[in-house]
Amino acid sequence: MKRIKIGRALTGLVSAAFLCCATAFVSLADVGSAGVQAEIQSCLINSDKNNVTVKISNTVNMEGTDGVLYLVELQPYQSNLDGRTDYAAKASPGSTVTFTFPLNRNTPQDRLYSKFVVAVWDGTKYIEVSKPHYITNPEMVAANTTAFNAPLTKKGLNIELNMLGDAFELGVKHVATNIAFHQILGEGIDYQFDGKTYHFDKNVIKGYDETISALSGKGMTVTAIILNGWNDKTPNLIYPGTKKSSTAFYYMFNTATPEGLDETRAIASFLAERYSGANPNSGKISNWIIGNEINNQQWNYVGARDITSYVQAYQNAFRVFYTAIKSTSANDRVYYSLDYNWNNEIDNKVKYGGKAIVDTFNSIANEQGQMDWGLSYHPYPCPMTEPEFWDDDKTGLITNDYNSPVINFKNLTTLTNYMAQDPLKSPTGHVRHIILTEQGFTATSQSRGNIPQVQAAAFAYSYYLVDSNPYIDAYILSRQVDAPLEVRSGLSFGLWECAMDRGDDIVATKRRKIWQVFKDIDKKKYTLETTEFAKSIIGIQKWSDVVPDFRWKSIEK
Repeated sequence: MKRIKIGRALTGLVSAAFLCCATAFVSLADVGSAGVQAEIQSCLINSDKNNVTVKISNTVNMEGTDGVLYLVELQPYQSNLDGRTDYAAKASPGSTVTFTFPLNRNTPQDRLYSKFVVAVWDGTKYIEVSKPHYITNPEMVAANTTAFNAPLTKKGLNIELNMLGDAFELGVKHVATNIAFHQILGEGIDYQFDGKTYHFDKNVIKGYDETISALSGKGMTVTAIILNGWNDKTPNLIYPGTKKSSTAFYYMFNTATPEGLDETRAIASFLAERYSGANPNSGKISNWIIGNEINNQQWNYVGARDITSYVQAYQNAFRVFYTAIKSTSANDRVYYSLDYNWNNEIDNKVKYGGKAIVDTFNSIANEQGQMDWGLSYHPYPCPMTEPEFWDDDKTGLITNDYNSPVINFKNLTTLTNYMAQDPLKSPTGHVRHIILTEQGFTATSQSRGNIPQVQAAAFAYSYYLVDSNPYIDAYILSRQVDAPLEVRSGLSFGLWECAMDRGDDIVATKRRKIWQVFKDIDKKKYTLETTEFAKSIIGIQKWSDVVPDFRWKSIEK
């Protein structure tokens, strides 16, 4: 097959990016008679885009050393300084120390993905005296600095590509699409990265090009969910030691081996460049979600692990994607994903609470270099087989405090209040970006049969909750059309019913009540009229009675 040559701005051998395990560099060095630690306070690309400055606070006792502080660059698969004699920079000790060194962009010594550690030399070996730290402003070198595409409303939908006309009529502003990370390598497209040539599947990429360009070409903000399935042909993409599991849909990304890091970084960089918006035939991705519902290893499998080592392994991969994306398009947003189990269904082996994931992820990032990460959340009703969420507290799983087992639409402000706390804010001091990217309401009930009016009421209520919450940027409803596979499980989420005689093929047949509600809900002229019916179903007189800071309160009768 004829291959297509694609040029790349990033060339050369990129150095190390991430820790291989959660325990790397956590010990203090025993330097002379005192074991003390230096702290890397910042690691930033300078405004000239050519140099990096690292600032540290230092109280190291230099007795028994050569009197010099060294900054050593590490590969991700290096967990110690054994045998090392090289360094990126050196400086005389003091209470505050600054190292400056070349970024070496577009050379075999590119340091964009590297981690750095402060060390001293005892005459025979390096001893690390700090935890590792990464460059935290990769956006400084991005070629694309276009502002984020922020639509006028938060209304989104998981759509069928053959029903773009319907989506356009509905006024859809946000859409999501999955990218199968494990299916990208192949033949047909050659891509140069770090002095190596990687081969990507031309037909797979063509399919993504068509989908993403069709969506972004209509002005929709596209969210991509990067999923790493099992592929026997790409073993380097699976975290080392992971066994194939019959209960796992997707697997942990691998940045813990040289081969895994090389391939993961190359694919991430390729995707970031391909969908930067530079080529309208490829389209533009603005939001990137790395994996799915990572608090449940069913969607991000690596095997039984305590939460710290699990999140560390995930964050290592997340940071590779983050760096690749932000160094290409400065204002793209990068997220991790959680289901609604905030403090529920926890075994701390393969299932973890969403709250603990947030806290652990943020804590590790604080030590190793904070990022502008965002949260993608899935606040389905509890249970999903009934559309009413306003009575979910009867399950005993919904409370209005941070220890709530489940957070969904019933107590959504609990999530945003938690994320609005100062320790969880972004490096610029803002509440992090939150998007709701998977949630829906069934129009059928096992006990009541068809209940399309209740489905529509649930959507109206939930949308108003999101629309009136300043900390949520988008609400992507699942889905435009019922999926037969879901319908057979009692979940009829669609705005449209589907044909049930076509196997698993999704074929729309008839609109439901929710279709019109979805269409009108973000329009001032029609929104209150189209949702009037829902009040009696929910049992309320006014939306402002149950929706905090209701957006349309000024025109509510």
